[in-house]
Amino acid sequence: MTQKTQERVVYVNGEYVPEAEARISIYDSALMFGDMVFEMTRSFHKKQFKLREHLARLMAGVKILHIPLNQSVEDLERACLETIERNDPGFAADDEHRLMIDVSRGLLGIYRGVAGLHKGPNVIIADFPLHWTVAGMGKLFESGINAAITSQRAIPAILLDPKVKNRSRVHYLMANIEASKLEGEDNWALLLDPDGFIAEGTGDNFFIVKNKTLITPEGRNVLRGISRAYIMQELAPQLGLPAVEKNIEPYDVMTADEAFMTGTPFCMIPATSLNRVPIGDGKVGPVTRSLLDAWSRSVGVDIVKQIQAWDRQRTADASGAPTPYSFKGKK
Repeated sequence: MTQKTQERVVYVNGEYVPEAEARISIYDSALMFGDMVFEMTRSFHKKQFKLREHLARLMAGVKILHIPLNQSVEDLERACLETIERNDPGFAADDEHRLMIDVSRGLLGIYRGVAGLHKGPNVIIADFPLHWTVAGMGKLFESGINAAITSQRAIPAILLDPKVKNRSRVHYLMANIEASKLEGEDNWALLLDPDGFIAEGTGDNFFIVKNKTLITPEGRNVLRGISRAYIMQELAPQLGLPAVEKNIEPYDVMTADEAFMTGTPFCMIPATSLNRVPIGDGKVGPVTRSLLDAWSRSVGVDIVKQIQAWDRQRTADASGAPTPYSFKGKK
């Protein structure tokens, strides 16, 4: 993978600015309250996957949070595609486009008199290489992750609805930090809801497989993921696999045949243990593999080989800084 040197640009309120210059005010409601809805997408062969579905969910969040946005889904889609078009010449031939689409309310009322600041909602669309997000994940398709239940609980919908994809995510961060301090490698946080049922990961949905049936937590206290829906509504029917939503407990996970996480950047990651207790035989199971194979066929990309190839080509990050899927504690 040869990264090109063309500077990426970011869509900011109808203009395209250099990535390093894309910013919002310190008085923005997003900084003050985490008052922002967002989406993150990916491509296959440079073509966006489920972009409309991501934008529809974004607009639902805009509506529910009463953000006075005047743009339509069609407007946002055009802006996303133009952002990709402008940036693609700087992408390596074997990389994919990872969009980050942010919509904030904008300036809080008491600061709207500050000269030179944008008034009204902020719409920001950034486009960066997908391999940034999935760096180091290649081995996990063979070994799986250890799902680690943390003391940090999911915030239930009666307090802050997780079905609205928002930036108020300190609880996710704290769960990730807690998981990073556990012994062993590849610990991914898994949150319970206040009733003790499995909810979700910190940016991913969770499934178990029992007797060739896919089971995922009810959609009450979780983000209803685009990947989650794709598996349940499209891939599972193709393979003749029943898929149901129901409350599941840690016991159900430990007695399941298989388990996996779903998320936009990596699609699916096997979970081979829960709190270091093996799930099934502790190996990646046949249903998980069949779903990954079906997903790869449907998009014309071998998902596992693509991420593993990026891992072989990447330069390791020695900074120790946290990433969305890796939070390193002190030795």
